[in-house]
Amino acid sequence: MKQKPDLSFWKLWNLSFGFFGVQIAYALQSANISRIFRTLGADPHDLSFFWILPPLMGILVQPIIGTLSDRTWTRFGRRIPYLFIGATMAVAVMCLLPNSGSLGLSISAVMIFGLLMLMLLDTSINMAMQPFKMMVGDMVNERQKGKAYSIQSFLCNAGSVVGFIFPFVFTWIGVSNTAPEGVVPDSVIWSFYVGAAILILCVIYTTMKVKEWPPQEYLEYNPVSEENDTKANWFVLLKNAPAAFWRIGLVQFFCWAGMLYMWTYVVDAVSLTVWGTADSKTAAYQDAGNWTGVLYAIQAMGSVVWATLIPRFGNIKRAYFVSLLLGGLGFALIPFCPDQYMQILPFLLIGCGWAAMLACPFTLVTNALQGYGHMGAYLGLFNGTICLPQIVAAILGGTILKLIGSSQSSMMFVAAALFIIGSLCVFGIKTKK
Repeated sequence: MKQKPDLSFWKLWNLSFGFFGVQIAYALQSANISRIFRTLGADPHDLSFFWILPPLMGILVQPIIGTLSDRTWTRFGRRIPYLFIGATMAVAVMCLLPNSGSLGLSISAVMIFGLLMLMLLDTSINMAMQPFKMMVGDMVNERQKGKAYSIQSFLCNAGSVVGFIFPFVFTWIGVSNTAPEGVVPDSVIWSFYVGAAILILCVIYTTMKVKEWPPQEYLEYNPVSEENDTKANWFVLLKNAPAAFWRIGLVQFFCWAGMLYMWTYVVDAVSLTVWGTADSKTAAYQDAGNWTGVLYAIQAMGSVVWATLIPRFGNIKRAYFVSLLLGGLGFALIPFCPDQYMQILPFLLIGCGWAAMLACPFTLVTNALQGYGHMGAYLGLFNGTICLPQIVAAILGGTILKLIGSSQSSMMFVAAALFIIGSLCVFGIKTKK
């Protein structure tokens, strides 16, 4: 078996550049879904249920895409066809979702339509996102994987910055940030339109610049001739997975549950803490929604900087632990910052945890999977450690909210506790020498 060649910086860059556009779409979804459904009339205690469908689609779609792409060989590549199809679907849905309240439907019909669009959006984003992770596993040698995933983390966070600030920027240039009751403001609608355009352009760039290895050349660099064995199923793969696969998954469980609670409740938490209201019908709430997008962008910028520091730790487990601990501290500080600019500090700390969540797990797990074969299927299954905790957290969210006095701000303490537990679980991961 040949050693995979070192790739130049720009080849590593091109391999992940489309991730920039995909992450804009993901950022728009993450920052605005709770705001959109609260604007459409959703009750805060039911809000977490709207977040069940996205990870549910992820846990179903990504293993399927991973398995199918393992067995796909076309003139356009192995992973790229799924990337392009997913991006095209996402563009269409991004133009429909924010218009859910403008179609003249009843409130119940609006909610059903919005849920359907949310399900399709996350399905298509997952379909477009997974190929980037798999192409790094396919084409990058072990020595460069940390660098490759750091580049991917940088592009991911840069895309997040753009997506998060769109509603604030559109409001600043004069696009309306208010609308009739039950209708999403134009500032959000136009954010989704422009994000969709950038997404498809970025994906076209990657499809033009990246040439995946043909089957014979691929097998020269990857010891996975057994990948074409159709008898291998997901249960067999999970049974034979290395212990590190499960231990990294445990860390993922706590961290992604914490992130779900931030995405679900932070708009209301910031609105209550800074503006003193969580009434979605007020202009103040929409201002809080815009400012939360700016805070998300600050978090992403902090992640970009922190991602460049992660390799300097020397020990990836140490970097993982410290980053998650800082993220937990950030969540705990949110309810103690009554000024909108004071909120910058906790979101910078959360950005440290987010950078590690994007870079460290996939570096650790792809290294642990060397020689196991079925890389695409394994990474698709590993996505379950992202999706499953979000599903569990979404199901329990309303109940936990009631137990802590129905205060969305207090849900940030729950997220902090989950991150701290996740950081401690890092010590259980055993890495190869």
